[in-house]
Amino acid sequence: MPSGTHPTADVPSAPLFGSKSIAEVFTSSAAALGVPGYTNHLQLPPAQRVCVVLADGLGRNLLKQKVSHTPFLRSVLADGQRNVPKWIDSAFPSTTAASLASLGTGLPAGQHGMVGYDVLDPAQDKVVNLLGNWDPQVDPAQWQPHATVFEHLAAELDVVTVSLPQFGNSPMTQAALRGSRFVGGTTLHARTAAAAEAMSGGGRSLMYFYVNELDKAGHRYGCQSDRWEHQLEELDSTVKRLSATLPAGTTILLTGDHGMLDVPESQRIDYSTDESLVAGVRHTAGEPRMVHLYLEPDTTEVHRDALIAAWRRRFGERIWAFTRDQAVDAGLFGEVRPEVAPRIGDVMIAARDTLALYDTRRARPASLEVVGQHGSLTKAEREVPLLCFAAAGRKGKRG
Repeated sequence: MPSGTHPTADVPSAPLFGSKSIAEVFTSSAAALGVPGYTNHLQLPPAQRVCVVLADGLGRNLLKQKVSHTPFLRSVLADGQRNVPKWIDSAFPSTTAASLASLGTGLPAGQHGMVGYDVLDPAQDKVVNLLGNWDPQVDPAQWQPHATVFEHLAAELDVVTVSLPQFGNSPMTQAALRGSRFVGGTTLHARTAAAAEAMSGGGRSLMYFYVNELDKAGHRYGCQSDRWEHQLEELDSTVKRLSATLPAGTTILLTGDHGMLDVPESQRIDYSTDESLVAGVRHTAGEPRMVHLYLEPDTTEVHRDALIAAWRRRFGERIWAFTRDQAVDAGLFGEVRPEVAPRIGDVMIAARDTLALYDTRRARPASLEVVGQHGSLTKAEREVPLLCFAAAGRKGKRG
């Protein structure tokens, strides 16, 4: 599509890449561990061991709302490290594939290329999934070619991942989190025990500890449900156990990859039934709260602008509607590699309130049953907590 004028920009503010985002968690940890070449943007305290607990789906707003369910984390909020920010931004989009890749590489999505839950693979002219249903024709190491922080640190110190066994060699791990020693555990108790064993040898260590139970409960039952609150209580107990069983003085960081909000069934809308919203659209992708629209190659700017106008007429202030160029110019993806740009939608539609947008021509029916959702750049989705404290360590034996 030739360059030219664009419709009036309607773009949310960009994540705080380079200062206060999920991309700075591992890199700041490396600096705190004394590894040369890294900057401690998050002002973490000097450490011999760092354990990063990533709670999938834990938003800052949700933790504040539900703090009565987290007695241990409430004490951390009161007594944790004073200089460390209490929250950071997720990547954009606020989805697991993008944020975990930013965590693992220290880069924004425009560099690592994980620009959505599912996106266009230009080489195949096909939408591919970047999380659990990875396309067999997509090589994870080529899609995301940058060395991970783990790969950089492996020669300097012990790097270990504690997660669910099925993620040990998954394509997502190969793309975004390769290079660590992997230890699997099917339950939270098994993972905490594995973490304590993995760090028991002494020496400098960076650990990544993944918790997905909260996100699963949120998607199925909603983040305002009893089930979600139960999993938050389990997370609180898990972090307390880590504090008690990791070596004394280990820096523990708790953060999330995105927040979440509940979308009522009446606001889960099939946009594909409105011809004006898909006119000239070759592919649809992304998340229900962050839609990528890829246009036919011969689509003109006039037609593109008419498409954006149609979306604004239909949804008004309930959405942000912007072009790929506007998103790039606003820094939503950080600096964008030329190979990554075509993976981003020509037009992007981001939800501003409790709205989810589906193309039922390709969406699975079960996806319309999802309650807790994310992907856009509202505060509820983009802001995640960052809690920093020192592990108490094992209690000495009596006698």
